[in-house]
Amino acid sequence: MGSARVLQGLGFGALATTSSGFAYTLGRADGAVTLEEKLAHCRELAAATDIPLNADFENGFSDENATLRDNVLRLIETGIAGLSIEDFSRDKLTIYSKDEAADRLAVVMEAIQQSGIPVLLTARAENLIRGVDDPDDTLERLQAYSATGAHVLYSPGLTTLEQIQR
Repeated sequence: MGSARVLQGLGFGALATTSSGFAYTLGRADGAVTLEEKLAHCRELAAATDIPLNADFENGFSDENATLRDNVLRLIETGIAGLSIEDFSRDKLTIYSKDEAADRLAVVMEAIQQSGIPVLLTARAENLIRGVDDPDDTLERLQAYSATGAHVLYSPGLTTLEQIQR
């Protein structure tokens, strides 16, 4: 929590969690943190500062939509201002189909609306960092994710201006 307070003191206007960074502080690999640990971490960070916090919520800690919705509602209760959801299933070690990923994001948007709290949703298309070098699929995913109402679209791993301009 000290780092969060230092960053706020330096004038940063918002903070974001990182799944890998938090896992490493526990001596674990990325993706090896439990839902309860993630919720506690977000609750502590949100309480430690007065600036908005965006939570890296991985895949929402479930492949099942009903559980995903419940998990997102629990995350919102921690005081976060935003969250990111990736289209990679850690349980299955695969990227969800475009349609399944978009359906999951729609569930997350419904949970946000149900909460009554304005929370920013970042939709992550993980193709490039998961070994799927398919620019057309990545673009189609981002378009499908936009249609769900996601506020921010993010494809980690873009490295060239040409990729970004697409």
